[in-house]
Amino acid sequence: MEKIPQHVSIIMDGNGRWAKARGLDRVKGHIEGVESVRACLEAAAEDGVKYLSVYAFSEENWNRPQDEVIALMELMMKAMKQELNTFIDNNIRFMVLGNRARLSEGLNQTIDDMMERTAGNTRCTLILFLSYSGKWDILQAMKKAAAELTPEQLQAMELPDFDRYLVTAGIPDPDLLIRTSGELRISNYLLWQSAYTEFYFTDILWPDFRKPQFREALAEYARRDRRYGKVK
Repeated sequence: MEKIPQHVSIIMDGNGRWAKARGLDRVKGHIEGVESVRACLEAAAEDGVKYLSVYAFSEENWNRPQDEVIALMELMMKAMKQELNTFIDNNIRFMVLGNRARLSEGLNQTIDDMMERTAGNTRCTLILFLSYSGKWDILQAMKKAAAELTPEQLQAMELPDFDRYLVTAGIPDPDLLIRTSGELRISNYLLWQSAYTEFYFTDILWPDFRKPQFREALAEYARRDRRYGKVK
């Protein structure tokens, strides 16, 4: 494949429906979804994708039943601790972006430890968007810019200048955005950053989305002609 995207992002959808179809608790679907993250990260690293980001938990997800929220947070903490040595051994950097003020102290400590210990890794970066929403990101960026800049500097601001106030500062915008489970929307995710992203929608539920499906999405991306509003 000659056209490998630098940054692939995934809206992981369908865990609950996958579990329900099998008569299982919703949390079982989330557990199986962790295996899909692992498989896609392996494929991304093998194929030369430099950034793989996943929408793990939105700001709106805080409105889910409390027992499911607690189970999800515990699952994420457990998965991070289990994968740390694997990330170190395979030169994978780990990042979490989002409104971390809403996360527990224990989870934030786990995140900080994993980010610090993998900060120098260069093969591929896995980004978890956790307690994140696109509208929140733009709003917090605006507040940071307003606090830092004079009115004159704000008036002179160009579009690229605004990027450094977003939580994704320093990270390239996604080239390809995948959404599983058949839903045809981006659900308040990376609204600013996905202005020229290629979208790929599939009916496959997230726990069934593994290496072959990930590579099929890369192949579809390679067939597209990205013009960015220009004529070729």
